[in-house]
Amino acid sequence: MTPKSDRRILTFQAVVPCSGVSPIALLNSLIALARTIAGFRSKTFGSHQRNIREAARQIAILLIFLEEIRDCGSPLSDSTILCFSELHIALQKIQYLLQDCGREGARLWILMQSDRVTNELRILIRTAATALEILPLASIDVDEDVRELVELVTKQAQKVKVEIDPADERAVRHVVDVLGQFEKGISPDQSNLKWVLDNLEIRSWSECNQEIRFLEEEMELENSKGTERGISLLSSLVGLMSYCRATIFDALDCRSNEQPDCRCEDREMISCLNLEDFRCPISLELMIDPVIIASGHTYDRSSIVKWFKAGNLICPKTGEKLLHTKLIPNSIIHKLIQKFCNDKGISIVKPSNHTRDLGWTVLPGSPAAAEAIRMLAVFLVERLAAGTEEEKNRAAYEVRLLSKSNIYNRECLVEAGAVCPLLDLLSSIWPLAQENAIAALLNLSKYSKGKTIIFENGGVGPILDVLTTGLKMEARQNAAAALFYLSSVNEYREAIGQIPVAIPALVDLIRSGPTARGKKNAVVALFGLLLFPGNHRRALAAGAVQALIDLLTSERSDLVNDCLAVLATLAEKPEGATAIHRAAAIPLLVSILRSSSSQLGKEYIVSVLLSLCITCGAEAVSILQKTPSIVQTLYSLLTDGTSRAMKKANSLLRLLHNLHDLSSMGMSTPAIPQDQAVHVQ
Repeated sequence: MTPKSDRRILTFQAVVPCSGVSPIALLNSLIALARTIAGFRSKTFGSHQRNIREAARQIAILLIFLEEIRDCGSPLSDSTILCFSELHIALQKIQYLLQDCGREGARLWILMQSDRVTNELRILIRTAATALEILPLASIDVDEDVRELVELVTKQAQKVKVEIDPADERAVRHVVDVLGQFEKGISPDQSNLKWVLDNLEIRSWSECNQEIRFLEEEMELENSKGTERGISLLSSLVGLMSYCRATIFDALDCRSNEQPDCRCEDREMISCLNLEDFRCPISLELMIDPVIIASGHTYDRSSIVKWFKAGNLICPKTGEKLLHTKLIPNSIIHKLIQKFCNDKGISIVKPSNHTRDLGWTVLPGSPAAAEAIRMLAVFLVERLAAGTEEEKNRAAYEVRLLSKSNIYNRECLVEAGAVCPLLDLLSSIWPLAQENAIAALLNLSKYSKGKTIIFENGGVGPILDVLTTGLKMEARQNAAAALFYLSSVNEYREAIGQIPVAIPALVDLIRSGPTARGKKNAVVALFGLLLFPGNHRRALAAGAVQALIDLLTSERSDLVNDCLAVLATLAEKPEGATAIHRAAAIPLLVSILRSSSSQLGKEYIVSVLLSLCITCGAEAVSILQKTPSIVQTLYSLLTDGTSRAMKKANSLLRLLHNLHDLSSMGMSTPAIPQDQAVHVQ
């Protein structure tokens, strides 16, 4: 089947041949298009099979005519070139349509769009026929039998009846009936569900999962456009396919860790690349969302959008004037970045403005979707509670997928009672079952009632067991993330901190965790626990300061701000500031302050330095005063820092000047009592 395209499905942005294109280039492009379309005759489609094969057959005949013209080498008249240009546009759109009909993961959606697909194909075939009808055949030097073939194709295209296949009509009615049963709260008969899947040739778990992923992507696009009608149907279909994925298929034929499958040839390619190859030419930062602009160059979406908003309508790299400002996702570069970062252990951290907005998933989208997910949640909980070990693992994985990015799904699963059997599964001796269970609990902990049920049913203990002795690192780092979400509740963070192994386990993951993601999860979980002041002492006793400083010196730029946030929190207490000072962290912090491009990171550093000067007095000040350009760096924050960074930089500068004046007069400079110091939140 045709690989996934970055063009949105059932959109046909054909490129109009420019007026200066050479006849031979236009002809060769037409031949390539016709050859591609003719090749669809040998492909299998979930729907529209008859119409597609008929269209491909007619274009295959046209291909003979086009190749004959090329082989003759006769010059083409202006009127012929004009007709070929119109034909080129029509063939582009036909190719797009057939690609969409054969697109993996879109079989159900294409079936449910039968009227639209059929009408579009009818229009495009007749558009091509019109271009051929006005083609001056008499002026083209080809054999008579070839000319007759073209005339025959033209007549057939004008008369052909492009109608919905009766089998497709029956399949659509079947799907509508199943959705109606869901809407009424009736569990569909398994044979009916299998008939729908067989008709679409969806015969495995992974193929069903592909359909769901495609439909969810379409839902996100429709949501961004605010089209409720489109979301309603898409949501219903997602509910249907999610139910089928869990209840119909017996085997998981996929990688259950959800990481991209990096093939050998990909690894060879990645080994030749380095991080610099993936930096945005504008921001010089790792591209999170690479897009292609009209000049053909790739930039990170956030950077190029700012460039365009500033009124720049040229390519930043070449200075070329752009014909438009449309952005096309560069999926190849995006996948390479993901694979490179996975291979090198680099965490891809999306900036806050790229955080996915899941607010629209609070509601199910349609009554059919609502009931399908409710029934599915009950089915999965029954499997988790009373299934075989394999069935429990599969059910945990389904819960993991369903709850990953959908708030309504989380609610249904929590209400159905998924939390307790998932907690029981954490003690499984199967690494995969434990990993799926903790990942599912992590997702459910993002739902407020999920947090409550986890905590009230003694879930913190099993989660800590996974954090300390988990069978896979993936499970350990998900356990750390789950603690972060639990620590968002005031009383929970206090209770978690009082468990002797909790904070030391997080510090150990920061210190010795093999993956950037694991370290990050541990850092943010520690930050959450430190929001309860009583946990500061425990973090210091566990060696958190040295672990964070060691992480900062490892030059993992994606973790710098997180580490600095924790240090700034610890420095708010005198014992924390003292520990940071004893770790000789000032030169490192100043170095990061001078080189960092993050305003938030600079704010954290100034906060730490201010706390050190307040607590440690002359010892800290003397180190700062010996540091080149520190005063200049602080003054720069007074003009281009955040409002809080400006206040703290101003306080630190005054403190430095005051202590410097005392020292120059020969007076001692003791530590400044906290109640006399300038304290800025």
